[in-house]
Amino acid sequence: MDHRPGTPLQPQQQQQVPPLLSRDDDGNFEVDRSAIENFLRPPAEELPEDIERASSTVRRVHDTINREGGNFEVDRSAIENVLRPPAEELPEDIEMPIWDHLEELRERVLVALLAAGIAIGGCFCFSKELVLFLEAPVADAGVRFLQLSPGEFFFTTFKVAGYSGLLLSAPTVLYEIIAYVVPGLTKAERKFLAPIVFGSSILFYIGLLFSYEILTPAALNFFVSYAEGAVESLWSIDQYFQFVLVLMLSTGLSFQVPIIQIMLGQLGIVNSTQMFSLWRYVVVGSTVVAAVLTPSTDPFTQALLAIPLVGLYMGGAGVVRFIEQGKAKAATA
Repeated sequence: MDHRPGTPLQPQQQQQVPPLLSRDDDGNFEVDRSAIENFLRPPAEELPEDIERASSTVRRVHDTINREGGNFEVDRSAIENVLRPPAEELPEDIEMPIWDHLEELRERVLVALLAAGIAIGGCFCFSKELVLFLEAPVADAGVRFLQLSPGEFFFTTFKVAGYSGLLLSAPTVLYEIIAYVVPGLTKAERKFLAPIVFGSSILFYIGLLFSYEILTPAALNFFVSYAEGAVESLWSIDQYFQFVLVLMLSTGLSFQVPIIQIMLGQLGIVNSTQMFSLWRYVVVGSTVVAAVLTPSTDPFTQALLAIPLVGLYMGGAGVVRFIEQGKAKAATA
């Protein structure tokens, strides 16, 4: 029976919710897990034919958007392969029911939270040393730090210990996430998962180091030199650490640009030629992102972040082209 938009479904067209509770001989209620799984994952023969026709239509759609300097093509078949990979790409692991997945998720979340809690507690024991370490970029600039309210330094040490503990526990948390996700990945996705994770971690910590050694001192020294001779630099300890931590974390996250490019290239959504053709937009976008991410408003600090972002983008596009050339040589061999 055809169904027109805007008209209500007939009772026989509506999906009937199966009984999820059953009563045993003693009168107690029990949850029927099989009924819940069948309701969440109905068999293929119970799905309407409209879904299959829509899916086949999506596979044939190929949009082309003309852009200046070349054609930018969105291949929806690549996205379709990501959402519905071929059967031969799926791993041959044993399938697990949804309740086992939820149990595994609970265990891995507990392990990640335990690792983060232990790391944060250990960092709190050395919170004063961490505070002195983060004060180093302006240690020689004559800046004095004050606590402007009772307990400000105490709560600041909590904040510093929390961020530091999360950074130390990041490898464990990342491992738990990967271990949970890996069984659901295809064979091709598993091959480039390890390089992606390793490269992402390295770039993140390089971003932190770049911010601590170059970006943060440049921004802070600019403020000190600008106020020299007019006001004395007496900074709130809480606002100082908020400035430094936000700048460092945002820099580390912005260094993930090449990883995103490689993932898009591996999935076949965007190729290297399209990435290089968008370099003008990347320059403008990097400037805007640097202006948003850097807490300071001076153009010098923004340029220190925008220039590496452009370089990272071009480097990521170069890596994608290198991978494409390797695949082309392997295909012709």
